Amino acid sequence: MASEFVDVPLINAGDGAGHHPTQTLLDLYTIRENVGFEDLSIGIMGDLKYGRTVHSLSHALTKLDARQHFISPESLRLPRSVRYDLHEAGANVREHTEIEDVLSSLDVLYVTRIQRERFHDENEYRKVAGQYHITADLLERADDDLIVMHPLPRVDEIAPEVDETTHAKYFQQAHNGVPVRMALLDLLLRGETQ
Repeated sequence: MASEFVDVPLINAGDGAGHHPTQTLLDLYTIRENVGFEDLSIGIMGDLKYGRTVHSLSHALTKLDARQHFISPESLRLPRSVRYDLHEAGANVREHTEIEDVLSSLDVLYVTRIQRERFHDENEYRKVAGQYHITADLLERADDDLIVMHPLPRVDEIAPEVDETTHAKYFQQAHNGVPVRMALLDLLLRGETQ
């Protein structure tokens, strides 16, 4: 909405539970660096209802014709409006409640935290908090080349032991945020984007 009232470049760096397009740029860069985009199968797990990173990333992945598996508790499924938009764009989307159903078929596992601050009722949060927990033992069932990503901060959805595995790419992902956002600012300052 802000873009309708200004005549200068505007960067959406996250808008509540809506979208987070600059995060998507660095996520895509990290995916490209590690596994590429060809025949990509990605699992997106956690808070899909309020996860703005998920909403933006899923739209971008649709343009890349990626197979998208959304893993969440029933109460945190993708919002109907996002599912509709993805369907209309021709997305290859499947929804699951259990990570084990799809883990072995994934190239990327994108994990998000359950966002306590988005819940109006503490009891509703407690029903879903800690429902998913990625451990090194669980990842033994995954492909050796699977990468695990997370927009950070994490709470308890990824065990610290995963940090030492070759799967963990979330620190690289966070690091990529600096050069990717620098490049975006450079393009804007040179007037090369709209």
